[in-house]
Amino acid sequence: MALLERVSTLIRANINDLVDKAEDPEKMIKQVILDMQNQLLQVKTQVAVSMADQHVLEKRMQENEENARQWRRRAELAVDKGDDSLARAALERAMSYQAMSAGFQQQVDDQKTQVENLKTALLKLQQKLAEAESKSDVMIAQHRRARALGKATDAGLAIGDDSKTAAFDRMKHKVQHSEATAQARSDLLANDVEDRFATLEKQTEIDRLLDEMKSKRKAG
Repeated sequence: MALLERVSTLIRANINDLVDKAEDPEKMIKQVILDMQNQLLQVKTQVAVSMADQHVLEKRMQENEENARQWRRRAELAVDKGDDSLARAALERAMSYQAMSAGFQQQVDDQKTQVENLKTALLKLQQKLAEAESKSDVMIAQHRRARALGKATDAGLAIGDDSKTAAFDRMKHKVQHSEATAQARSDLLANDVEDRFATLEKQTEIDRLLDEMKSKRKAG
């Protein structure tokens, strides 16, 4: 699936290397995050579509199983009435529905595998996006600091030592402010990541309870 290949490429990407090699690090990391956000939206959509397809396939499989059971009951009725010819015809229909049910079972299994692959890719991409977002402010602040200090150095050399010291002091305060802002945003992001995991764990528990309920209903 092309979507999973694109997601896999993003997941394997080394953010630090991309930023180090970029002519404009700020632009590069913002683009990487934007790409991840777009792919994340697509994966979420595909997960929903795949799960819906799985439910449709499961319903069709169950319908064929029910039809097979119904025709077996009819075959038993025909046997009770001594009509073997009718019983054979009913059994033939039952076998046909059972074969179709088996075909849908294979499709359901394949669909479940696809859904699980998409869910795994979604989780990994969410983690990679969180990593990129947490690093972005730090990387951008570092880049700006280096650029600002470079400019301050050039200015200091041009206008004298006293002015250079003053410029460095101003840049130092500016960098400290940028780093403090980056730390604050990183802390907020950490909370957001925890909320995401809490939501994911909640959905996993709901899925487990739903599967357990389905199993009990089937067993009953």
